[in-house]
Amino acid sequence: MTLTLDAPRIVTTRPLVTLRDVTKTYGDVQAVTRVSAEVFPGEVLGIVGESGSGKSTLLRMMNLEDTPDSGSYTLDLPDVQGNLFELGRFARRMLCATKIGIVYQNPHLGLLMKHSSSGNVAERLLIAGERRFSVLRDKARAALAASEFPLERLDAPPIELSGGMQQRVQLAKAIALEPALLLLDEPTTGLDVSVQALVLDTLKRLQQDRNITMVIVSHDLGVIRTLADRVMVMRRGEVVEAGLVDQIFQDPQHPYTQQLVHAKL
Repeated sequence: MTLTLDAPRIVTTRPLVTLRDVTKTYGDVQAVTRVSAEVFPGEVLGIVGESGSGKSTLLRMMNLEDTPDSGSYTLDLPDVQGNLFELGRFARRMLCATKIGIVYQNPHLGLLMKHSSSGNVAERLLIAGERRFSVLRDKARAALAASEFPLERLDAPPIELSGGMQQRVQLAKAIALEPALLLLDEPTTGLDVSVQALVLDTLKRLQQDRNITMVIVSHDLGVIRTLADRVMVMRRGEVVEAGLVDQIFQDPQHPYTQQLVHAKL
């Protein structure tokens, strides 16, 4: 089944992100089946579904960590051409370093846990070609400040930090080069409720201040409702329902979406 999301509030431009008929299998398991979606500049798309629904697999493919069996993925940017799934390893690395940022559920996937927090952010800048120490330091400091990381802990390694602070270091690393697209994979899972609220407040402020285009994957409908403009509901690798957040949460049409919403209530 293929669904294309309803248009956001007012569409005045072309989509930044376009996915068409993306399909991925692992052995006999159909992880993602013909998923199509568009995300517009400055928009936040939420993807929800239970474990095994395919949402995190889709996000990994958007971060070019994995390649689908079929389908296309484009970014509407002046210097980015063609189907991104066809890029080679080096081109993927450079594109992700400069145009796409990601925050993982598990900070160990995104950070060098024994390096300094500022060094983690600087690593992204190094990959993009920056070599001046003073610039690396200043840009890392600015990104950490934007993510509301306590600057007195600049030199502390993430392994010594709380889960919430580790997520802030990941976020700083992700936004250091002002990416066109920010991907978030369960960014608040495992955090205390009060820490979750702080992380969500930071994400919401960053999105509003910088107009960052985001795709956020979460099983927590409260997170999606707080951040997202539109939502895509996935089940067993397929999109079963999609639309504006208020529309989906207040009047879900698909039985699976109804089950998710009522379980949250």
